[in-house]
Amino acid sequence: MALTLHEAFVPSCQQVLGGMQALVNKAEAFVQEQGLTDADLIEAKLCDTMWPLPQHVRSVWVHSAYVISQLPTGEFSPDFTELPQSWDAMRAQLKAAQDALAAVTVDELEAISDSTIGFVLGGKRLMEFTGQNFLLSFSQPNFYFHATTFYDILRMKGLEIGKRDFMGMPRIKTA
Repeated sequence: MALTLHEAFVPSCQQVLGGMQALVNKAEAFVQEQGLTDADLIEAKLCDTMWPLPQHVRSVWVHSAYVISQLPTGEFSPDFTELPQSWDAMRAQLKAAQDALAAVTVDELEAISDSTIGFVLGGKRLMEFTGQNFLLSFSQPNFYFHATTFYDILRMKGLEIGKRDFMGMPRIKTA
């Protein structure tokens, strides 16, 4: 049986977003347990030229819920205007992504799967894709990159977390 674009994109994003929500809770608890300031983790980066935690939270929202809202327009331009600068703001942005993805229908994504989508940055149309190729070859890899980097920063800062924390709740077969 063939997968729909919805099945190939939405549930996996929801799964990892759930893992990220739990990681935010663990990070906040770690800060309190270790006597750190929130900024000790929130401002952390893997290296000086990379983004801190809030940018990665915003990016997973951009490359999941936000991108789907933009595809019907025929253009996508990333939105990094409002970064979540607290644990509560990160949780809210992740929840907003979850809620928006829960509302996406199979028909909605199938309707844009063959449409032309332009990637616009700095007012310039840099690349064109089909809707399906944009989601699966551009947004999905970006989504996983930023989710993984978020996890990596927390791990680097000493949180005792593992792969299951990153993955969230897998979609297991139920009776």
